[in-house]
Amino acid sequence: MRAPVRGLSPSDGEEGSDSTPLLQGAPRTEAAPVCCSARYNLAVLAFFGFFVLYALRVNLSVALVDMVDSNTTLADNRTSKECAEHSASTKVLHNQMGKRYQWDAETQGWILGSFFYGYIITQIPGGYIASKVGGKLLLGFGILGTAVLTLFTPIAADFGVGALIVLRALEGLGEGVTFPAMHAMWSSWAPPLERSKLLSISYAGAQLGTVISLPLSGIICFYMNWTYVFYLFGIVGIIWFVLWIWLVSDSPETHKSISHCEKEYILSSLKNQNGILSAVPYFGCWLCMILSGQAADHLRAKWNFSTICVRRIFSLIGMIGPAVFLVAAGFIGCDYSLAVAFLTISTTLGGFCSSGFSINHLDIAPSYAGILLGITNTFATIPGMVGPVIAKSLTPENTIREWQTVFCIAAAINVFGAFFFTLFAKGEVQNWALSDHHGHRN
Repeated sequence: MRAPVRGLSPSDGEEGSDSTPLLQGAPRTEAAPVCCSARYNLAVLAFFGFFVLYALRVNLSVALVDMVDSNTTLADNRTSKECAEHSASTKVLHNQMGKRYQWDAETQGWILGSFFYGYIITQIPGGYIASKVGGKLLLGFGILGTAVLTLFTPIAADFGVGALIVLRALEGLGEGVTFPAMHAMWSSWAPPLERSKLLSISYAGAQLGTVISLPLSGIICFYMNWTYVFYLFGIVGIIWFVLWIWLVSDSPETHKSISHCEKEYILSSLKNQNGILSAVPYFGCWLCMILSGQAADHLRAKWNFSTICVRRIFSLIGMIGPAVFLVAAGFIGCDYSLAVAFLTISTTLGGFCSSGFSINHLDIAPSYAGILLGITNTFATIPGMVGPVIAKSLTPENTIREWQTVFCIAAAINVFGAFFFTLFAKGEVQNWALSDHHGHRN
């Protein structure tokens, strides 16, 4: 690996035109302080926003265990033929005041998957609306709507499966706009050489939200009952919304308390840019997202790595690495400890993608980043819809061999995506994306 070299003229071609420093032909802007800055305050608030977002998304997966009469699904457990020592049911004495429902395994699958039927619909519209009206209100009301609907989950469950499925789909509609809206905001807020750090901080909240909400939901169900899971997270979401509306602005120009130095730093850097057990695995991914964001910007700013080179490296690590350990997890038999270890490593390595393809929209078309994320996230939602159905059809007997097939298919998709991105990805602003919007032009 070469040491940092200053004053080198860029080589011909894409790699050269995209190499750091990014502000060619213009004086390098002095970076504004990080401490107490408006852009990092935004990242922290976004972090907690996505923390709440994913807590609202995954809490049902834990609460559903207490919502369903255990006798309903007992007959569906076929794992006792293999790994029998792990299949014995354990009676745990805990609070059982919450109402129970007679929902079989197939019904539970429909309930859990219904979220994505709403989520997929608002991806592209969310990106478009955010590009027109800004991401602050769209992101804020998306999370607020999900939080309010979450409060009505116990009532919907009492009305029946259909009402609960509709409610979850509506929650998906609200959450579907959030990532495109956040991307649209960062197109106005994130200096090119700080994008990886800022976006990694904000989106890491999603992983930590999963890490915290899964065990916390279990504790709430144990000591109280499952209805309080939805009440607690719903109220937290409403509190976050109040802080978000009060403290955040769509752009540096409209922020009430941003310093003049920071505002000039952000605007000038954008204007002159040229080219640029359930919870354990998610903790690793969250930590990796934070560290990889720091590493990616360090490679670009200090070691003169081109943007496209960094995006390719981190995407390859973040997609092929998980594929390897996912396949390995299918061939370890009944060693549950090793399975958890492999899945943790697999999910952790996936965090590298947060500084790879995940933020490439901002590199190639900052002005249209929200729309692009909406389009790509629409397609990324499809596996969440069809994955459980396909996995269930491939594992009728829940055998190890059947799950090996599932893991291999998932790994193959990952590897294909890694090489496709490596071959066709770009790292500089594309000609079709040049406009005066937010000052993104050559």
